[in-house]
Amino acid sequence: MALRALGSKAAAALDKELMSTGAFSIDQLMELAGLSVSQAVWKLHSPQKGKRILVVCGPGNNGGDGLVAARHLRHYGYEPTIYYPKQSKNELYQRLSQQLRDLRIPFTEDFMASLSSTDYLVDAIFGFSFEGEVREPFPAVIEALRDSKVPVLAVDAPSSWNIEQGPPSDGPGKGYHPDALISLTAPKPLVKWFKGRHFVGGRFLSPEMAEKYGLDIPPYEGIDQCVEVPAN
Repeated sequence: MALRALGSKAAAALDKELMSTGAFSIDQLMELAGLSVSQAVWKLHSPQKGKRILVVCGPGNNGGDGLVAARHLRHYGYEPTIYYPKQSKNELYQRLSQQLRDLRIPFTEDFMASLSSTDYLVDAIFGFSFEGEVREPFPAVIEALRDSKVPVLAVDAPSSWNIEQGPPSDGPGKGYHPDALISLTAPKPLVKWFKGRHFVGGRFLSPEMAEKYGLDIPPYEGIDQCVEVPAN
């Protein structure tokens, strides 16, 4: 049975509650989210299939999750590269970026050149809070993700998809269907349109909070931070 979905407004409210009564810091939530993304990559694409991972990061929390994931991927033995064209000046993101530089993880300004020499892609551009127009330089990037033969894992949402209404009918994201999706905390309504492999990650929820928001706690096993579930 598919897990119950969490709409965008409820997801924002849950995040806020996790950082208030739930007593999590944003650093903790981002660390757990990024760790779950890295584990999903491991399950989908072992290093034996190719170590080069291109992590495409947006300017917000979704991009931060991608930065954390890249650090863990480096420790697993992968060779991540970061495309992060709109780097945030927020102190948290600055620290995450410095951690990557200390591990000698390269940041690239040439997305297309990096795309041509990678084995796997992580789409960490836009998450559940995305709405409105896709702005530069991301339209061409999302089109390239759509058209590439390299497999893609999308973080929380395929970038440009509407959280409630799924894939766009026009614009750069039209026809973009990544190979895999990892929903953070809980699936979003867009999973109704998603046909690839689907994971849920981020072991944040207490039983009480799950009950309050009408969510199912996924059947995580042992030390796993993500679990594969039916897409819909």
